[in-house]
Amino acid sequence: MPQSAATSISGIQKMVLYETRARYFLVGTNQAQTKHRVLKIDRTEPKDLVLIDDKHVYSQQEVRELLGRLDLGNRTKIGQKGSSGLSRAVSAFGIVGFVRFLEGYYIVLITKRRKMADIGGHSIYKIEDTSMIYIPNDSVRVSHPDEARYVRIFQNVDLSSNFYFSYSYDLSHSLQYNLTLLQRPYELWTSPTLPAEEEVRTQSKNDGFDIFEDEGLPTQVVYGLQNEPYYKYVWNGKLLEHVKDIVHHDWLMYIIHGFCGQSKLLIYGRPVHITLIARRSSKFAGTRFLKRGANCEGDVANEVETEQIVNDAAVMSFTAGSYSSYVQVRGSVPLYWSQDISTMMPKPPIRLDQADPYAHVAALHFDQMLQRFGSPIIILNLVKKREKRRHERILSEELYPAVINLNQFLPPENCIDYIAWDMARYTKSKLCNVLDRLSMIAENVVKRTGFYINRSDFYCHTVRPDDRWGDLGGHITASGRVQTGVLRTNCVDCLDRTNTAQFMVGKCALAYQLFALGMIDKPRLQFDTDCVRLFEELYEDHGDTLSLQYGGSQLVHRVKTYRKIAPWTQHSKDIMQTLSRYYSNAFSDADRQDAINLFLQVYQPSESKPHLWELPTDFYLHHKNTMALPQDRRSYTLWWTAGILSYLPVPYDEVPCEDNMKKVKVKRVNRFEESIDIYTEFFRPYELTSFDDTFCIAMTNSAREFMPKTVGVDPSPFTVRKPEETGKSVLGNKSSKEETLLQRKTAASAPPPPSEEAISSTSEDDSEDDRDDDGSVSQRSTPIKLLTESGESTRTQEEMLQQSAKEPYGLNLSGFPAEKDLLIYERFAHLGESQHRVERTEHINPANIISLEPVSCFPEDSIYSVSPPQVVRDSRDEFESHVMTGEGQVRVLCREDMMMYREYVKNRYM
Repeated sequence: MPQSAATSISGIQKMVLYETRARYFLVGTNQAQTKHRVLKIDRTEPKDLVLIDDKHVYSQQEVRELLGRLDLGNRTKIGQKGSSGLSRAVSAFGIVGFVRFLEGYYIVLITKRRKMADIGGHSIYKIEDTSMIYIPNDSVRVSHPDEARYVRIFQNVDLSSNFYFSYSYDLSHSLQYNLTLLQRPYELWTSPTLPAEEEVRTQSKNDGFDIFEDEGLPTQVVYGLQNEPYYKYVWNGKLLEHVKDIVHHDWLMYIIHGFCGQSKLLIYGRPVHITLIARRSSKFAGTRFLKRGANCEGDVANEVETEQIVNDAAVMSFTAGSYSSYVQVRGSVPLYWSQDISTMMPKPPIRLDQADPYAHVAALHFDQMLQRFGSPIIILNLVKKREKRRHERILSEELYPAVINLNQFLPPENCIDYIAWDMARYTKSKLCNVLDRLSMIAENVVKRTGFYINRSDFYCHTVRPDDRWGDLGGHITASGRVQTGVLRTNCVDCLDRTNTAQFMVGKCALAYQLFALGMIDKPRLQFDTDCVRLFEELYEDHGDTLSLQYGGSQLVHRVKTYRKIAPWTQHSKDIMQTLSRYYSNAFSDADRQDAINLFLQVYQPSESKPHLWELPTDFYLHHKNTMALPQDRRSYTLWWTAGILSYLPVPYDEVPCEDNMKKVKVKRVNRFEESIDIYTEFFRPYELTSFDDTFCIAMTNSAREFMPKTVGVDPSPFTVRKPEETGKSVLGNKSSKEETLLQRKTAASAPPPPSEEAISSTSEDDSEDDRDDDGSVSQRSTPIKLLTESGESTRTQEEMLQQSAKEPYGLNLSGFPAEKDLLIYERFAHLGESQHRVERTEHINPANIISLEPVSCFPEDSIYSVSPPQVVRDSRDEFESHVMTGEGQVRVLCREDMMMYREYVKNRYM
């Protein structure tokens, strides 16, 4: 019996809140509106939250009848039509949570959403607007004078600013974790610890899942998996804590805070999606200067996990498609340190709050990282080493001995790597190139950690081998590669220097990811290409967003600043960003910190304790262990969690063991069940949809946004272009109209584009590795030559044909083609050389080309009988090629495809 596992889709994606005087009725439905659930919320309790979830699945007709009975039963007079007993309060897309201050509970609902990205058919949404509704009725409400102030503080956390959620994809975990979960052995789903088939059938029926088997058809056992989120990156976990054990799990929706962006890279018409997801930690969260270092549980300030996902967008499925991801982390230095902000100054002095001779807090932090990422953990410390006044180097002088102390107890192969590099000092030097040094560090890091890809090596890696691919790290499995270990980057603020360093590591990893997917012939990307400029813009949006959340302003120093190609106008912008950051830190950060503490329920209001604004410090809110005596002290030598070392370098969270399986809910469903059908979820074949709704993501496109608008350029996104040829990146943040005018002027005055050889020779990143062994340019730019040239013998032609078939296809031709086939191929090659050009002066008669004959004269066409159209062979071949592409069998591009794509780009964008 075939078995498979699939991600469970939330059965509640739309909801309507109805109200009566005594209750709220929250009616939730799935995307197809075929299954409904009802959540009853009592309004007669002034301070307690009373929820009733009958866990029954209603049909659309049953819900209408239920609402009709409620409306009729709650009218003031029986038979009265003037006043309704049931009124519609608000429509929503999800529940953020339930919160209580000094009066009764509030419910926070998502009322507007916007689709931001798509990963394998799983939609990722951004919260656009929310509604906060008070639950108790006015007749039982007990007012409190300070309630309104708490509500204002709570609403200072702008939920419409960079909060994301998904109904089917777990955003709190990485792509590697989510796909590894689906690929775990089937014995885990059928283990004795799980309920038997009859028990699962009964349990699923009680939970509202209709499980059925197809009579007469071979049954496929499908297990719908729903994993427990990683609460460190969940921001509404405390708001749902009171109800998660009461209601059905479809009501629970977890949100993350950070950044999510997606761009499309067009490689000769082949779409590749590059997605960047940043998850901000909800532990020890806060603003700059107010949250520094680490708390007593090992959680550090400004900890962000950044993941870049690259996938072939031509195939959507997780099982049939090609997906790759790379994860890196930023976070404050894991020590007890802070900065005194009592005096107004740009750089408050750094002070170490507590002595930690055994590196206890650092051990707790790296224990978390070993469990989530495996080994090696590589620290890239970018703080200053030489200073006139001892400031930043205090942290380095304390962190390095802590790492040495922890490493002496680890096995040598799993030790923490420590790289200290004074990036600010190198930036001031005119003799040193900062990005060259960072690219060397990035190459070393990516080789050690590897990256995730759900496909084994392609044949093109054997045809075009590369030395850098052979010694790549990570863990190799039967289905691909797994990233083991992670890079942890930090400076003092983890903003400007950290973002540039992470961009360089991400750029190096992107090259390996594209090479692993068979998109490029060398795992190397150069600056001033459409691909890198697209990736740089994505990373700068990511850096600006994180900097606004933590520092109060956008990035001050960008990648162009460290490349020393920033325009002179950038200096005035840097000054304004510095002033904005200083103003935010001095005047508004305290209010933002109070709002974060209240939203994350770090502080819970109560009559018996002082108000939030009366606390002199929030130190004891984030260091709760300091107020209680420890029951069991952790070992200073065996500082890691038991069981982690036995699985290294693989992260313990991804090991298919019994402890991890306890976090997974497994339900046996039919293979056509809507709860696991991503195709139906994405395309919605059951309803009438518009293209605007289906293709609502206005993502950045490399061909439209970055490719030069001049005629005759190479459309490859990996071609190095001169600054005057580029479009978007050199124009700054101008309006679209100004950009268009400047692009036209630049295109009109630009010199003719140089050849690919000239670009390769003048590139700053050029090296011997970018050339082939014979010194010529790579195979991509070599023109196709005719096999049947005059003066060659038949034997030579046959050898050339066999040799040319061996490289792209991996096979040998056993015979020589017939003379008729060679004549056809010769004619085809001749047409390819002429590039199908038609002289403009030649008069073309449309009657000789277009046949204006009716397709059907309606002899048989009706609503009951339709004459099938005749499909020509070329169209059938094209469709078969498309189907093979969907199955993962992509045919090799020929010269005709290349010329067709160039003609398309020329007509469409130039």
